[in-house]
Amino acid sequence: WTRPLPSVSSSPSVYSRPSFSPRRERTMAMRSSCAMRARAPRVGAARSAGVQPCARVVVPNGRRRPVRCAAAGAPGDPYAALDRTPKTLTLRIGESEVTVETGRIGRQANGAVMVTEGETVIYATICAGRDVTADGGFVPLTVNYQERYSAVGRTAGGYRKRDGGVRENETLIGRLVDRPLRPMIPKGWAYDTQILEWVLSYDGERSTDALAITAASAAAAISDVPLKRPIAGVRVGLLPGETEPLINPTCEQMERSRLDLVLAGTEDAVMMIEGFGDFLTVEEMLYAVEKGHEAVADACRDIEAWAEEVGRVKNEAAVLVAPEGVDDEVRALVGAELAEAMAISVKQTRGAAVEGIRARAIESLAGGDDAKFTENDVRLACGRCESNALRSMIRANGLRQDGRDIKTVRPITSSGGLLPRAHGSSLFTRGETQAIAAATLGGATDAQKVDGLGNDKDRRFYLHYFFPPSSVGETGRVGAASRREVGHGNLAERALMPVIPPYDDFPFTVRLESTITESNGSSSMATVCAGSLALQDAGVPVTRKVAGIAMGLILGDESAGEAPVILTDILGSEDALGDMDFKVAGDGDGISAFQMDIKVEGITLAVLREALESARVGLVHILGEMDKADPAPAGRMSVYAPQVEVVEVPQKYIGKVIGKGGEQIKAICEQTKINTIDVNEEGVVTLTGSFGCDMPKAVEIIRSLTVEPEVGKTYGNARVTKVLDFGAFVEILPGVEGLCHVSELDVTRVANVRDVVEEGQTIDVKLLETNERGQFKLSRRAVLLDEGGEKVRRELAEAKVAATSGDDAPGWGRPPPKARRGRSRLRE
Repeated sequence: WTRPLPSVSSSPSVYSRPSFSPRRERTMAMRSSCAMRARAPRVGAARSAGVQPCARVVVPNGRRRPVRCAAAGAPGDPYAALDRTPKTLTLRIGESEVTVETGRIGRQANGAVMVTEGETVIYATICAGRDVTADGGFVPLTVNYQERYSAVGRTAGGYRKRDGGVRENETLIGRLVDRPLRPMIPKGWAYDTQILEWVLSYDGERSTDALAITAASAAAAISDVPLKRPIAGVRVGLLPGETEPLINPTCEQMERSRLDLVLAGTEDAVMMIEGFGDFLTVEEMLYAVEKGHEAVADACRDIEAWAEEVGRVKNEAAVLVAPEGVDDEVRALVGAELAEAMAISVKQTRGAAVEGIRARAIESLAGGDDAKFTENDVRLACGRCESNALRSMIRANGLRQDGRDIKTVRPITSSGGLLPRAHGSSLFTRGETQAIAAATLGGATDAQKVDGLGNDKDRRFYLHYFFPPSSVGETGRVGAASRREVGHGNLAERALMPVIPPYDDFPFTVRLESTITESNGSSSMATVCAGSLALQDAGVPVTRKVAGIAMGLILGDESAGEAPVILTDILGSEDALGDMDFKVAGDGDGISAFQMDIKVEGITLAVLREALESARVGLVHILGEMDKADPAPAGRMSVYAPQVEVVEVPQKYIGKVIGKGGEQIKAICEQTKINTIDVNEEGVVTLTGSFGCDMPKAVEIIRSLTVEPEVGKTYGNARVTKVLDFGAFVEILPGVEGLCHVSELDVTRVANVRDVVEEGQTIDVKLLETNERGQFKLSRRAVLLDEGGEKVRRELAEAKVAATSGDDAPGWGRPPPKARRGRSRLRE
């Protein structure tokens, strides 16, 4: 600091620097770097305190001079604008408290929140791409949900330790988040949008699906991605004997609950419901929906107010809108033709006719160089015209594309026993929707293993749904299950689960397959019907018969006083162009599963009530048609089905049944051709064998291993396992041995044990007593005496007297050694 600075130019911030040797330059640079690193902690401390450090500039003499910096917050400081002060929101949902936080983590995403419920933490983000990738006809939204094993202090099993493989449960929760949130984003939003969610901590108290819906909505609400209204999610349960539903129940309560309902909605309406119940009535389910929506409405109001305070400005200007006049010109050009084509009853013919009309419209309005509209604008306008034609046809005439009225179910045919070697099979056809179902029975080892964050049990009933592209007359991808296949299969599985008998009554694992061979609306509900028939054909003693139906909705103009129209058994086009897809499974007395997706901003409970009542009437009709199946389901187990027997043994005999290193189980399997023998900690032994095994023999062996030896009982054909000088060890029961002393081998004196018995020989012995150490005393002599009766005892007594008095009566003096041994001599 004491040496003078070199002369500077006219600019106060620039000085002329003399040149130095390369070695001096390196030395100066190294000293400057070391000095800056040495002062780094003080610089960081000053910055955290709001004080900006001074820059240090190397001057030509090799020393440093301080340069005063701008004040904090000036344009020269790039980090001053990063306010990481957390902004929090607390929601009260049922009995739980949910905290939403933003501003501290994930600031580079369009929206990021940390949502906490108890000790469960979900990190959710939403990001939008920079380029337009869609045409304005749909929202390019993707939702990915992932559970980290570290959230519960675990590591993934198997060879791969890195989290990342998508599990079925993660796919299902991702769909739950996507379905209510997608209608809230305008269709004109054409930028790739991705919602990512990670479970970073999990306390096991409550499930995370409803919380994931709320987290994704909160992230979208504070982002600049356009969102019509925020949504929230809630789970609703209903305990046996109770009338008041539980809002956000715990996992322990859900194990006893008759209802498992996940609901999402806005402040004013219900957007999505998905749930499963033990044949709940319509009133019970509607009341649960009402209570769940009350909790959702409060949360939505709080999220909306919080987003206005801390959120970004919505990018409404980026939403694509249709060019002015395109709808009018398309309607004037091909509107009448499209209306006629939409009334064609056959799906393939209708599709070809509509596609030809679209092509002509595109050629006329977007084909030339001076065209006013693009091809995409005309195609989207044709789609809106088709939707209006379908709605007008239904509202004005009360008729649908296939000629039905709004309450009629399509023609139904069904049959059982379609596949000869399957354990159970069926074919179900409803209009142009068709499904083949196959039921496969198995043992405990065939159960579906579940690997998740919670203490999930193996599934002894599960359903796999296959939707090949050929079912709609197209080509496409074939391989791993798509998200749609996973979701539809889970819905059908949960619909049939309440009718599966408990393990004590039917100790089989049941696997159902559904292959969709034709599809024109509600293939998942066709799977429920086909699966119910296949279970009956396999001989599964189902508690009730179940059917499924899909309901639709055509909203009217409220300003004109038009009431909504409920459609029974919707077609694929009515699903695509309508306002609701409501799937209901059960019977005429109750509901076992339901799933509703809304494509508008929600529906009221009154509309939901009307849809459920129409669904109940439709289910009664479908069950009646299923009873007419020709041929009818067999109702008994197939000869090719496996055999399963369950035997309970005392826990002290578990080791004995298993044997050393499993040798006893292996021996039984080899002897009886049994496939597997499973023994649990409670002593429940499950034997599974395929066609041709000797199941009765295997059960007999298992029972004999646990029989308590009875004093005074004779055990025939007992095997001699070892011969010693003082007697022989005899196995009276599998794994149970006792000692037959030399004095108990025969009615007369035995000089050599091997003269009477040999190893491997079978003899009859009687259990005389059991000592305090649990050892068994056996007697062959007692059996011989029992067989000879009183005559033998009298002759023995006489022989004893004669031997004592020296009588040389023939045969009863002291006989030679060989004459004294053997049963034949005694009987003589």
